[in-house]
This record gives sequence, C-alpha cells and structure tokens, in this order.
Amino acid sequence: MRRSLLRWRSFGTTVLVLLAVALATPVHADKIRDLASVGGVRNNQLIGYGLVVGLDGSGDQTTQAPFTTQSLENMLQQFGIVVPANARPQLKNAAAVIVTADLPPFAKPGQTIDVTVASIGNAKTLRGGQLLMAPLKGADGNTYAIAQGSVVIGGISAQGKSGSSVQVNISDSGRIPNGATVERSVPSAFGNGGDLMLNLNTPDFTTASRVVKAINAAYGAGTANAIDGGSIAVRSPMDPSQKVAWLGDIQNIDVTPADAPARVVVNSRTGTVVIGSDVRVSAAAVAHGSIQVTISEQPLVSQPNAFSKGQTAVVPSSDVRVSEDGGHMFKFGPGVSLDTIVRAVNQVGAAPSDLISILQALKQAGALHAELVVI
Repeated sequence: MRRSLLRWRSFGTTVLVLLAVALATPVHADKIRDLASVGGVRNNQLIGYGLVVGLDGSGDQTTQAPFTTQSLENMLQQFGIVVPANARPQLKNAAAVIVTADLPPFAKPGQTIDVTVASIGNAKTLRGGQLLMAPLKGADGNTYAIAQGSVVIGGISAQGKSGSSVQVNISDSGRIPNGATVERSVPSAFGNGGDLMLNLNTPDFTTASRVVKAINAAYGAGTANAIDGGSIAVRSPMDPSQKVAWLGDIQNIDVTPADAPARVVVNSRTGTVVIGSDVRVSAAAVAHGSIQVTISEQPLVSQPNAFSKGQTAVVPSSDVRVSEDGGHMFKFGPGVSLDTIVRAVNQVGAAPSDLISILQALKQAGALHAELVVI
C-alpha cells in the first residue's frame, strides 16, 4: 500500500510538471522570419517593351496601333532589312506588349526569373505567341535582365462571324516561366559591416519589444535594440559567412506576436464585412428598417362619346406607395462579443449593406469599441 501511494504521488507530481510545462508553452508563436524582413533585402521591379509574334491572326490592328509596325520596322533594320517608306505592312500576327518581372534579392547573372507579358494594343489574344528579345530595365534605367520565350495563356476567347463571342478569363496577358535571364545583379549592403535592421511586417510596439527580448535572451543583452515600433537594430558578425548562419538562427527564434487590434474592415463596394475577434460593443439598442418607394405608371385611355367630335386622349396615371418593412430592434449588452453581434444581425435578416449601416451608426454613437476601416 505504501509503495502504491508513493507511485501515485510520483505519478501525480509528473502530471503537475507536464501541466506546468504545457501552460508555460506559448499558445501562439511565430518565427521571426514570418514577422519581420531584413532591411535592404527586397525585390526590385523590372519593366520592358517587346513584340510578340506568331499569333494566328489575333494580333494588333496596325491602323489603330501604329507603334507595332514601327517597332517591327526598327527590329528589321537591325538585321539589315529596310522597309520602303511608302509601304504600310498590315500585320495580323504581331502584338506590342509590356513585359514586367520581379528581380529577387541576391539574384546573380545567369539565373532565370519569371516574367509577365500584357498587350498594350488591341490584340485579341496572345495564345501561341513568341516574345522576342526584350530588355528589362530597373528604376535607374539600367538593363538587369533579357526576356524571351513562349507566352503561356490561362484564358481563352473565341468569336464567330456573326459577332457572337465567348471569353474565359483574360487571354491578352500571360506569363513566361523562367522567361528572363539575369544580366546584372543589384548591389547589396548585406555583406558590409554594421548592424542589420529587422523591419516588422506589421509595426507594433509590443511585438517589437518581444522580438528584442527573444534575441537578447538567445545571444546576450544588447544584441538587439528597438528603434521604434517597426524597426529593430541587431548587431551582427563582421564576416559575411558567419552573418548568413547567424541571421538564419535568429530568424528561427519563436516569438509570440501581440494581439491584433480591435478592428472592423468594411468594403462598401462588395459588401464584405470583416470583424476582428477582439471587437466589443457597449450597451446599445439598435432599430433598423428599410423604406421602400414604389412608383408605377398605368396610362389610361379616354374615349369620347359617340358623335361628340372629341379626340381620344391618353391620361397618365401614377401610383406612388411608400412602405417601411422591418423595423426590428435588438439590444446589445455591455461587452458584447463578435458572436453575439453576428447572431443578432442574422436574426433580423440584415443584408451586408444593412450591417455596414449598423456598424457605422454604432461607431458614431460611441458604442463600437473598435477601429472602423472603410475601403
């Protein structure tokens, strides 16, 4: 009996320890790589102009897009072919396009990146087209990549002789996987000495403070310092090879981010309403009804009596009615949560537009304790 009691006490102690460890474990933790980006390590946008050829009669109409013909003539001149000045080629298999791409950080010459091709003329579709060599330039005007390849289209369009047409998705833009070759790398200050800057994706003072505490707990006090609610300066090794491994370890540190702010986001165009979990409403009573105005026109024909020498006349007759449907009233108690708000609004059958009006009225009355964002 004594041994059983000792075993039970030992088991109970183990359970308490496991519960304490489970309670001490963060409920929701993210890695620093998901919360912040390294300052200076970013994509660079590239843009260029080019020609897509090989289209099956679906290219630009040169009378409305003369720049397509000019581009083709300039290209032919580079191959020693001179188009007569009085000639007006009627191209149907070529289209002028804009080529865009994102140059990732640390991209080196010889590597390939994806490009997006979009028509700027009146081409019907780019399906089956081939992009000719197009230089891609950055904001400084320098060429960083060369694009060329077959365009992949995700949409389709067809048109009959009668004018009837059908279209699925967009067929005048597409992508070229690995369609551009990097010719020049962007200088980066990552290998230089000095502190590195971690920029939070969502600036927050609590999250910045927790990131600093986590880094200092792992690498010693003074390693990280918060500049403001969105930036954290971190001391790094001078050797670039050590800096890469050191930064990789820091990005794998778990940090519990701060709770999201109480916020209600309303899209008035689509009627979309997103309510955060921390939104609270003070005690308030809401009555919402819809007023409907109906106007119907029923013209009446007035016929004259026989032998009265009168004329038939059309007399307008309007029927105007005003009705107010709904008028439901519901009451919110103090500290009402998201579930109660949604349940009360659904019970009265409010549409998304009605919900937007209710939320705006609650905000004006001071009963909605959240930031109301209308986009």
